[in-house]
Amino acid sequence: MQYEVIEEDGFKYIQAGEGETLVLLHGLMGELSNWEPAIDHFKKNYRVLVPILPIYDLPILTLGVKSLSKYVHRFLKYKKLSQVVLIGNSLGGHVGLVFTAAHQEFVKALVLTGSSGLYENAFGGSFPRRESYDYIKEKVEFTFYDPATATKELVDEVFKSVNDRSRVIRILALAKSAIRHNMSKELSRITIPVSLIWGKQDKITPPEVAIEFHELLPNSELNWVDKCGHAPMMERPTEFNAYLDTFLNRILLK
Repeated sequence: MQYEVIEEDGFKYIQAGEGETLVLLHGLMGELSNWEPAIDHFKKNYRVLVPILPIYDLPILTLGVKSLSKYVHRFLKYKKLSQVVLIGNSLGGHVGLVFTAAHQEFVKALVLTGSSGLYENAFGGSFPRRESYDYIKEKVEFTFYDPATATKELVDEVFKSVNDRSRVIRILALAKSAIRHNMSKELSRITIPVSLIWGKQDKITPPEVAIEFHELLPNSELNWVDKCGHAPMMERPTEFNAYLDTFLNRILLK
């Protein structure tokens, strides 16, 4: 990762570029490097912020999508930001939805890619056997259309996480929180522009999830990325960035 992580007042984040602010929210197993192609592209015209969600730092008893949403709220207030564009993948999308439903005045627009919040098939329906590297590799590859996207570095990081007992407890707690906090009844209240950028071959939040989001969010558009799984910004960064560019140009140049 070429970007320096800034640490101040209890927050850790990456910051690059100047202009209208884009806030990128990573997923449960997401590394900041997942967003690197997007940061590289959008820092030319925007201020890009990537907060590290405190998945492994918040008290276990309060850990959930709501507590992560409150963290985002504190972060935006600390940075004196409003009217940001929130962009979230997987759990990050879910956190973005919970935050937007509670604090729509902070958000100019929302972008969801492979977001949880309605349904997800985490790890292909089963939690990985921690001791088996090959099993972890197979489950990380399940995330993508092209298994080669699951680099050794990415597999190593997930393997490390699921072999750390305290991390596993937190991952499971968050996964359960995401399942419990179904957003279907709240989505109609989110009236800001929403862009759904979805992998056609996403097996974790399948295409029907994107279609349901599109039906329930009153001001949404749905864009498909072919030959792509759960993380379009990693697997098909050129297509993802092009869809996002078009959306940003439309909503920010009004």
